[in-house]
Amino acid sequence: RSVIGWSMSSRMTAQLACNALQMALWQRKCPENVIVHTDRGGQYCSTDYQSLLKRHNLRGSMSARGCCYDNACAESFFHTLRVECIHGEDFVSREIMRTAVFNYSECDYNRWRRHSACG
Repeated sequence: RSVIGWSMSSRMTAQLACNALQMALWQRKCPENVIVHTDRGGQYCSTDYQSLLKRHNLRGSMSARGCCYDNACAESFFHTLRVECIHGEDFVSREIMRTAVFNYSECDYNRWRRHSACG
């Protein structure tokens, strides 16, 4: 389990979701016929996001309405990010917060953190 695409903004927009997906595509060398699972947020239902999926031959999958367990892996990561990286910190700028999230995601979480599924 690892974070392969992420993006930050002050607002949750379709462009933000597209940026994260494009990073994931770059990290994985543009795979095809991969299932991309998301919740039912408007950013993922947007024409831009759906077009990006189609353009790269990806199959979109969305959680069932009101079923948070369908997206448990992502929800677990965001909880861990908040607890281990964000809570108790006083970030003086978005850039400092972006750097902290980058360091946590790319260094701590992806490389060093043991995941329950791995033993």
